[in-house]
Amino acid sequence: MNVLLTNDDGINGTGIWALAAELKNRGHEVTIAAPFTQQSGMSHALSVLREIEYKKFPNSTCEAWIFDGTPTDCVKIYLEAINKDKKFDAAVSGINDGANLATDVLYSGTVGAALETFLHNIPSLAVSRDKNSEIPFEIVAQNTVSYFEKVLALNLDTFLHNVNFPVNFRSNNPEYLITRLGQRDYINAFQNRVDKDGKTYFHIGGTIFDTDSSKGTDIFAVNQGFIAVTPLISDVSDYDSVIELRKVFRG
Repeated sequence: MNVLLTNDDGINGTGIWALAAELKNRGHEVTIAAPFTQQSGMSHALSVLREIEYKKFPNSTCEAWIFDGTPTDCVKIYLEAINKDKKFDAAVSGINDGANLATDVLYSGTVGAALETFLHNIPSLAVSRDKNSEIPFEIVAQNTVSYFEKVLALNLDTFLHNVNFPVNFRSNNPEYLITRLGQRDYINAFQNRVDKDGKTYFHIGGTIFDTDSSKGTDIFAVNQGFIAVTPLISDVSDYDSVIELRKVFRG
């Protein structure tokens, strides 16, 4: 299997190298296209107003390219410009050091990069581990690759799955729950400060406040010690509204 790896933690992120090692140990071919540095919160952003520096990453155990851009930049440039003839059987974005649950997927650079590979018709995973998780990246990588191999064997249409690992597994055998997205917000998300020159700043952060962590959501699953798997799609059309509006606006 030929696998493309990317992330938003940057080329020095622990998670991406844990995945690369596990894939190579199982005999898969690995290629990496990752940012120079941390790119969290970039969503599916594409850099269209500036040039993007890129280069091969030295002393790597696999083909690896790094980019001074967003996670989406990395994937898009590699697939469409650097090696557009290379075919991939699968792609993984991660392992992110921090959860990407519920509506946070809309801001996630990890999910954004996986969405880009999905749009290139490659079966894709976005994989994240809770920031406070006690599960080593190596174990997360092992379970990620096992899950991917099992799902690919089903010969499904091209898919995009958002996978989140909990703080601890609920049992000795890791268990998966197929979920929907919950709802997540943040309290006191903006902290204001003024520097010595009188310039004013906001820092975005805050305390997590979940408005929907009910049974069936990804938040519920990880809170119970499951690995949450949420299938995602790229089509954000509101089909109910399409039907209603066509009753009024015909043409």
